[in-house]
Order: sequence, then structure tokens, then C-alpha cells
Amino acid sequence: MTIVDRFSLKGRVALVTGGGRGLGLEIARALGEAGAHVVLNGRTAETLENAVGHIVTAGGSAEAAPFDIADREAQRVALSGIERSHGRLDILVNNVGARDRRPLAEFDDEAIVDLIHTDLIAATMLSRDAAAIMKRQNHGRLISITSINGHVAMPGDGIYPIAKQGLTGLMRSMAVEFGPYGITSNAIAPGWFATETNAAMAADEDLMPFVRQRIPMQRWGRQDEIAGAALFLASDAASFVNGHVLTVDGGMTVRM
Repeated sequence: MTIVDRFSLKGRVALVTGGGRGLGLEIARALGEAGAHVVLNGRTAETLENAVGHIVTAGGSAEAAPFDIADREAQRVALSGIERSHGRLDILVNNVGARDRRPLAEFDDEAIVDLIHTDLIAATMLSRDAAAIMKRQNHGRLISITSINGHVAMPGDGIYPIAKQGLTGLMRSMAVEFGPYGITSNAIAPGWFATETNAAMAADEDLMPFVRQRIPMQRWGRQDEIAGAALFLASDAASFVNGHVLTVDGGMTVRM
């Protein structure tokens, strides 16, 4: 088998949460182009169907799984349906991430619980159940999309770093627990990407001097620049990579 062959995902089944747009869609596209059947999760059926259409038009295989990742019963139903329909689940990409940019002091108790539940607890439960399927196959890839905010924090963004640091901890716990079953667990920590969520910030010319000073590549990341990292970690090319955070930030977190 050549090194190029090791990047093939032919015959694999992948579930990408938050796969209808942004970085999730770019990851789903990459997995589909590599041969995986991709199940796209999100809360809006129309958005998911459009995303499925993009993948299928490009020659890939995909389907929509509209459900709220924070709904525990919906998680169970979705995973059971995937295993029943396809007989396997090889790749889980925990991409869903809610954000509420406010100082910690401005959060009430309910808002804290809601954000931590969506960004961390839901991913923990979904990963545990996905790993149960993967253990029966003796193969699997668990990929968590964290953030550079899993390493560093900014004023006025009180809860998001807590959740993302927790997601990094989850990744490491799963790497240790599930490694003996042929399941790897890794994370991707994106920096500043020009996604739909960040569109207003990316278009703010007053912010560009900060971007040029802080990011060595002096620009925002393009959404498609996340795809290679995800494909690598999902493939057999990364078969001995376990418990690693792959930072994709244009060098932002290494600059003094």
C-alpha cells in the first residue's frame, strides 16, 4: 500500500456534527472526496440537504441526520440508525460548537450550563456511544474540533475556553481508554477562520492590523484549509497518531 492509498477512506462511514456549513462542511467534503460515506448532522434539515447535495454532486456519498446534538435521545436514535443502515461507524467528528462572547461575570447559571452542555457534555456522550460501535469493529477515529482557545483565552469570552479545554481533556481520556481497541482520538484546534460565524469580524478592516501583527501568515484562515488536517487524522496515514492536538492557526499561538 502506498502512502497515497493510506489516505483513502473508501468503505468508511463518518458522522460529522455541525456538518451543514462552515468548517464542518469543509471537513465533510474532504471525507467524502476521500471515499467515505458521510452522515451530516445539524439542526436545520434544509441546510443539511444543501450540504449533502454539494458532496453528492462532487461524486461523494452522503446523507443528512437532522437532530440537536444536545438532545440525548436523538443522539441514541441517530447512532442506532447509522449502525443499522451501514453496519458500522468508523469516524466521528465532534464539530458542533456554540459560542457566546461575554465576560464570565455576565453569564447567569443557566447560560453557563447550556454552553458547557452543547460544547462539551453532548460531545462526551456522543463519543462514548460512538466508541462502543467502533470497539466492535476494532477500528475507529474520534476527532474533536477544539480551538486555540483550548490553549489560550481572551478577555470577554468567558465560557468558550472552558468548554474547549474540557474537550481537549476528553480527547486525551479517550485516547488512553480506547487505544487498545484500535481507536484513535485526536483533536484539531483551529485559529481564526473566516467562517459564517466570524464573517463580521473577518470583514472588519479595523481588526486587520491586529490580524497582521498577531498571525505570522497575516491573514484569516480559509475554510477549506481545515480539510487536510481532518482527512489526515481520519485516515490510516495517522494510524499511530493518538492523543494529539493538531493546531491549524497560521502560527498564531507560537508568536510572542
